[in-house]
Amino acid sequence: QVQLRESGGGLVQAGETLRLSCVASGRTFSDYGMGWFRQAPGKAREFVASISWSGDSTTYETPLKRRFTISRDNAKNTVYLEMNSLKPEDTAVYYCAVHIGSGYTVADFSSWGQGTQVSVSS
Repeated sequence: QVQLRESGGGLVQAGETLRLSCVASGRTFSDYGMGWFRQAPGKAREFVASISWSGDSTTYETPLKRRFTISRDNAKNTVYLEMNSLKPEDTAVYYCAVHIGSGYTVADFSSWGQGTQVSVSS
């Protein structure tokens, strides 16, 4: 079992940048692909980005690809999400998870972290 802990969220103004971190403990981090999701108030949890175990392959929710970058450092057991040019509609709780399936739905991920709040003011 992998335990995940997100950090790096906060309150920022529109146009600013945040980098989220997700540190893994437990089983070997480099065995797994990883992903980021987000959930805004009253909305379903939605896919943001994923990265393969090696970091060679990434997938994004298309509208976010220009502003968000997922990366990982297997030596530090950490996956990152850099978010640029933040908008008020990016306000959500951001979660990382282990990619266990072949798709990009909530059901394709497991071992969810507790989430980190990102709030973007206009």
